Order: sequence, then structure tokens, then C-alpha cells
Amino acid sequence: MPPPELARTLHRELLESLDLRRRDIVQMPEADLRALASEQLAGILARMALPQDADAGALVQFVVDEAIGLGPLEALLADDTVSEIMVNGAGRVFVERGGRIVPTTTRFTSEQALRAVIERIVSRVGRRVDESSPLVDARLPDGSRVNVVLAPLSLCGAALTIRKFARRRLEVRDLVALGAISEPMVAFLAECVRHRRNIVVSGGTGSGKTTLLNVLSALIPPAERIVTIEDAAELQLAHENLVPLEARIANIEGRGEITIRALVRNALRMRPDRIVVGECRGGEALDMLQAMNTGHDGSLTTAHANSPRDLLSRLEVMVLMSGVDLPLAAVREQIAAAIDIIVHVARFACGARRVTHVVEVTGLDAGVISTQEIFRFAPAARRGQGSFVATGQVPGFYEPLCAAGANLDYSIFRRAMPGEET
Repeated sequence: MPPPELARTLHRELLESLDLRRRDIVQMPEADLRALASEQLAGILARMALPQDADAGALVQFVVDEAIGLGPLEALLADDTVSEIMVNGAGRVFVERGGRIVPTTTRFTSEQALRAVIERIVSRVGRRVDESSPLVDARLPDGSRVNVVLAPLSLCGAALTIRKFARRRLEVRDLVALGAISEPMVAFLAECVRHRRNIVVSGGTGSGKTTLLNVLSALIPPAERIVTIEDAAELQLAHENLVPLEARIANIEGRGEITIRALVRNALRMRPDRIVVGECRGGEALDMLQAMNTGHDGSLTTAHANSPRDLLSRLEVMVLMSGVDLPLAAVREQIAAAIDIIVHVARFACGARRVTHVVEVTGLDAGVISTQEIFRFAPAARRGQGSFVATGQVPGFYEPLCAAGANLDYSIFRRAMPGEET
């Protein structure tokens, strides 16, 4: 990074030279704007006495990136080893590499430069962020998810978090190679998707829920019609008959908001074979459950939870958040009838992400939702290590499928003997 004072001076003079406020930079092609900015900055540098060790080319790149691009974040976004970028004010930037969060030497020249980058990000997708609306979700042109929190909510200055969009769509074999899931688990989940079981992927923040949902959604037969519903589009489905829907926040007048719940309701009128909701957070859980219970079998969604049992409790709370006055017994009946499989994922201290539980919801027992575990990850004494094992339980829906002529492999459920792995 060049000397901060020099970078700030060049940044200011470049903006004055370009008079960006009079240029429609949203409409101007970025390549043309960069070329113009580089030309203007070269002229500014020619009139300045630079330090002997200053790299003029690097100065031009840095200042142009910060003035019209994403500043010092450009290099981090181009780094394939970085999966997440966390900016805690202009002077502190952290990244996640290999599941571990590490500090970087990346800095913004000022809080104003950081705010300018944020403005460019959110304006591209028609969002706004200011002191009156200091929270916003957006995305970059490549699909990377962005969250912004401004002062006074953030006490360290503007907080910017970017969840990078994978350049290559991960497949089942990639997760197996990474040790995130075992082949018997994959075989079982593929049968669940093929035979239209309703699946919820649960886990904590950054545990890999959306990645697994992407992989499972890719197993849906290509002839089926899929409607995806998300707050900020992240799913990467390669289906021909796909309708991706994205929620919309209210405009500056407080109108025009379209919630996930409204989109779920509308999706029912779009003749979907499958509905995929990126994440259930509130009252939309009731609409999702009703969709699963009214002929839209094989739907998928994710939810935050610490365990499969905790997911069921959270679903109860989310349904109650819908504002519909339902007794708890009726809510549990809805959940037990709608959800077939829970896949729980977790991120370990070493940075690894793994499927830790695959659980079947078997119904209601004395008013309590009953489950049985099909697969689990058995941790070893060494932190982050362990093996995937089958519990020996066979899913209840396998027998009816076999009776109907399905050719299913029961050997994947064989309980592992001591020292064996699935």
C-alpha cells in the first residue's frame, strides 16, 4: 500500500480532475472509465515530485481502484484462496482462508474512501445505505453477497462483509474430496432428492449451508420446474426450467418491499415442481411448511440452528412469528408432516466444514416430534478429525419405495464396526 497521505492527495485530485459528480459513471462502461481515470492520474503524477522509492504504476492502480472500483478489496476479490472479506472500518481488514480468519495488511486511505466503495456496491443493485438506513444487503456483479452496517450502529466505522461467490460451482465429488461428507451419505441424499423428500439444511453462520443446498439442488432431475427464493441471490443452479426470485427491500419512501414470505406465496401460483428457499428466518417458515404439505414434495431450504433438535424448536418459533394464531400442537403436526430429512452441517475450530448429522423426521410421539439418526460424524480425539458412520437405522420411507419397485441400496446403512469408516 502506498503512503496514506500521498494516496489521499492523489485520490482527491483525481476526483477533482474527473469531476465524477457530473459524469454518469453507472452508465459509463467500466473499462472506459478506468482508462480515462488512469490517463488523468498519469498527468497528475507527472506534475508531482514523487518519493524515489514510489512505484508510479502501483500508485495509479491503487488510486484508480479506490476512486472508481472497489479499492484495496480488488486484490482480495481476485484471490481464489479468500472465501470471505471482513472490513471493520477503514483501517482493519480480515479475510477467511481455509476456514480460518486472518488479518491482512490491506487498508483504505480513509473512512470516506470506504464509504465511497460501499456506495458504488449498493447503487449497482438499486439499494441505498446512509445514516437513516444504515443496514443493507447487496451483491457484487459476480454474485458475491455483501452486507453493510454504517455508523452509528457500527462503532468502528463502516463494517463491510463480503461472502465471495465461488468461481466454479461445487459438485458432490468436491465435497467428498474435501472430507465434508461421505459417499454413503451422498448416495442416501441423492435418493432423498430423487424421490422428493423435503429437506432442511441446518447449521450455524458460515457452516456451509448454502453450499450444500446448491449441491443438493443440482441433483434435482433436469425436467422439473424449480422456483428459488432468496434474500440475496446466491444459489447457482444449472437447470433449464428455473425461475430465481429475489426479495426486495422498501424504497426511500418506505414502499415497494417484497418479502420472502410474499414470494413463497406467489411461487405456489407458478406451477413449481420444487420450491427452494435460500433461508427461512421468520414467518415464511409457515408458508414453506404449507407448500411442502400441499403437493410440493421435494422442496429444500436452510435455517440457522445448533443441532437437528434445535432446528425443530426454531421452526416452531418461526411459525409462531408468522402472526397466525396456531396452537403449538398444530404447529408440530405441520412440521412433522412437512419435513422428511434434516441435514446438519458445522464448522470446526480447524476451519473444516462437515455434515455432522443426517436425521429422518419420523412423526409425532405423545405430542413431541420424533426423529431417528441415519448418519453422523463421529469426532476423534484429535481436534477436527473423525469419521462418518451409519447408525444402522433404515429410513422409514425406504420400504414403501421398494414395494413400489424402486431399486435401493440398503448396504449404505450398515453400522460401522470399530475401526471402520463409511
